[in-house]
Amino acid sequence: MMLLRSMLDTHATRFATTEPDLLEKAGITDGIVLPDCNRNEPLQSLKCLIRSFGTVFSLRPAVIISTGAAPGFFCLLAGRLIGARTVWIDSVANVEQLSKSGTLARFVATEWLTQWSHLAKPNGPHHAGAVL
Repeated sequence: MMLLRSMLDTHATRFATTEPDLLEKAGITDGIVLPDCNRNEPLQSLKCLIRSFGTVFSLRPAVIISTGAAPGFFCLLAGRLIGARTVWIDSVANVEQLSKSGTLARFVATEWLTQWSHLAKPNGPHHAGAVL
């Protein structure tokens, strides 16, 4: 996501991550740290879901962009509930197939994208290039 940062400079932008070090390295002081989670950690996932929803409901963004993983999916889900435009860009790490979150994102993403052209399909996810 940090690779897209310069593209977003003209907009009021808030970054959320599960890794506080990324915010510090990028010099972002108003970033949001969400609990990391995955499908094998239901309690941690619930904690992340609550924090993600609280963040989105309080900030009320017009657009939410995620480059993947469960916390990003939760933010997109919350975003759809408040009428935000949502963009899912599946992680470049998912070379063979979409992630579980990426597969579920089709139901909540306004734009559902993959970074790999061979994973694109006519009904989505679509390929519009890669972040890297």
